[in-house]
Amino acid sequence: MIPHLLSASDLDRDTATLVLDTAQGMASAMTGREVRKLPTLRGRTVVNLFFEDSTRTRVSFEAAAKRLSADVVTFSAKGSSVSKGESLKDTALTLQAMGADAVVVRHSASGAPHRLTGWLNGSVINAGDGTHEHPTQALLDAYTIRQRMGRFDGLRVTIVGDVLHSRVARSNVALLTTFGARVTLVAPPTLLPVGVSAWPVEVSYDLDSVLPDTDVVMMLRVQRERMGDSFFPSAREYSRRYGLDVTRMGRLPEESIVMHPGPMIRGMEIAADVADSERSVIVDQVTNGVLVRMAVLYLMLSGEKGTML
Repeated sequence: MIPHLLSASDLDRDTATLVLDTAQGMASAMTGREVRKLPTLRGRTVVNLFFEDSTRTRVSFEAAAKRLSADVVTFSAKGSSVSKGESLKDTALTLQAMGADAVVVRHSASGAPHRLTGWLNGSVINAGDGTHEHPTQALLDAYTIRQRMGRFDGLRVTIVGDVLHSRVARSNVALLTTFGARVTLVAPPTLLPVGVSAWPVEVSYDLDSVLPDTDVVMMLRVQRERMGDSFFPSAREYSRRYGLDVTRMGRLPEESIVMHPGPMIRGMEIAADVADSERSVIVDQVTNGVLVRMAVLYLMLSGEKGTML
């Protein structure tokens, strides 16, 4: 059991499976309910502390906490005291004084959620820090894979695109290999991190050669906002070599699925016809994100302190 969720590496196989099973239980518990809320976290306070824009993740955590009947406070750095120079520590102490039971934090600096754990008594959940990790995204991806494929052991997962800047890729590599999946990274050499040879993955620069042996293909967003230099010649060239179009999708095994953490750049990373195809589980990922985040909050906050996730 751990008091915080900062990295997918914090989760062993049993704990990660518990999260997925709990999320499945949440789905069952809300089926048929006229009001899709559970009273589990009534009286608890969850603070969403976002120093970076992220409508999808922020709304998902808000929905998860509200469906568990928690009080939700959303704190955006823009227009707040942070924009006037308040430090992360001072912000944390303010939240501590408000009685926050859990803080969901997204920050541009890798390691910021870890720093918060030293200043807060409540639980800290990493909703994405710099280019480090995004553990709940990996959990919802794993839930979606299990839902559609029914297994992890020996499953062949190919992660394609901007691995260098992707916290989603790092968290998925950690969690999927913990579950026993075989992971291959496909990217231009310029978009692979230094030291990737030490990761428990295979690496390829040729997407076409990998697709026939892929059960799950996970496309990544090209994070231009984190790129100070040109990492590839052009969007057209990137799409030609690493974009997933209908022709490439045809090289995948018949039962394979297509994933993307969003937001997508249609026509560059993934063709519209592929994103909207029956093989795509992108919409399922969004739905499952609420369930998985409900499970994380429930396991962290429903019991006595010290018996959290």
